[in-house]
Amino acid sequence: MLSSKLSAVVSLLAATAVAQSYSPPNSTLGSDADGKYEISAEGIRGLFIPYGASISNLFINDAKGIERDIVLGFDNASHYSVDPFHPHLGGVPGRYANRIKNSSFVIDGVKYQVTPNENNNNDTLHGGPDGWDWRNFTVVSHTTDSITFSIVDPDGKEGFPGEVVSYITYTMTPNTWHIKMLAWATTKKTPIMLSSHTYWNLDGFQNPDTPTALNYTLHMPYSGQRIGTDGILIPNGTILPNLQYSVNDFWSGPKQIGANFSAPEIDGNCGTNCTGYDTCYLVNRAQNGPYDWRTIGPVATLASPWSGIQVDVFTDQDAFQVYSCGGQNGTLPIKSTQGLDSRPRVVEKYGCVVMEVEDWIDAINQPEWQRDKKNIFGPDDPPYVLEAAYVFSVNKTP
Repeated sequence: MLSSKLSAVVSLLAATAVAQSYSPPNSTLGSDADGKYEISAEGIRGLFIPYGASISNLFINDAKGIERDIVLGFDNASHYSVDPFHPHLGGVPGRYANRIKNSSFVIDGVKYQVTPNENNNNDTLHGGPDGWDWRNFTVVSHTTDSITFSIVDPDGKEGFPGEVVSYITYTMTPNTWHIKMLAWATTKKTPIMLSSHTYWNLDGFQNPDTPTALNYTLHMPYSGQRIGTDGILIPNGTILPNLQYSVNDFWSGPKQIGANFSAPEIDGNCGTNCTGYDTCYLVNRAQNGPYDWRTIGPVATLASPWSGIQVDVFTDQDAFQVYSCGGQNGTLPIKSTQGLDSRPRVVEKYGCVVMEVEDWIDAINQPEWQRDKKNIFGPDDPPYVLEAAYVFSVNKTP
């Protein structure tokens, strides 16, 4: 019988071999002067950095043919690691995205305590104080239209059991940004849930009428339910209905994000003393029977009436977190590719939207949800897989 150490080595080699079959041919195109790696296709151009395997720029032509940089980030890759606020700009949170109640969970009767980093150390957010989007990934492949990053997360890091090996591949095809995330638990059972923590402003902060994203329309046709949370956004075990015409109804038709901001129930909707959204919506497609997530239709559509840019989000994941950027307060700068000189070059409150494709949040602490096969992975299991496609189009010139 193989020793545990040798078994781990074999698992790692197997994971690497399988991952290479998902990755494009190796190339060394290199980064630009700002430390960014470019990939592109017709109608779309993106820049990425190894820190957090993050997207830093995404250029799309608007309805008037003007190129807009529609994601938040910094001008230089070196700034990400020194920014004191670390707002998770465009990175891959891991090894477990979103929040973990009491910074603990139980697997096979064993309780694990992970490092807390939020709400006076009452929970763990996005993998802890040194989660994946605080670390540099390795660039293992880079071509003109695709880039693959990798990370090896050691056993015990931030308190998580077992080693995890992950590969993150971003690919561009005409007007589409594709994401594929793979992760293998090579030595022990462990929680794995990844996402893309991209902040969106579909106007590139260049709408002269408003610096916010509250006039964007959002439609989530499969999301008639959401996960109930307490005042610090920890799931409390309940699944809540998004009643038609309520503040959380984005399923019955497209609605402006700010449409219900005058309704009393919007206060506290994103936590105690918070107005807006920081909400995990479920994606209910099972009633349709077997389906192909690539063709059944987007789980979400976000559109700006000013730029005319629309993004349709397709994914294999069963939940979708929406954050309306109520926590922004004008301290986060925008890039040189964005904004207007006539107003402060910062992200103002509600100036962006975060849309996270992922599984049911904190399901590792809600066994009655029966999400173990989507949240817990061991050496004998298939890899964790996340896929998504962001498809861009433009409406008629506003």
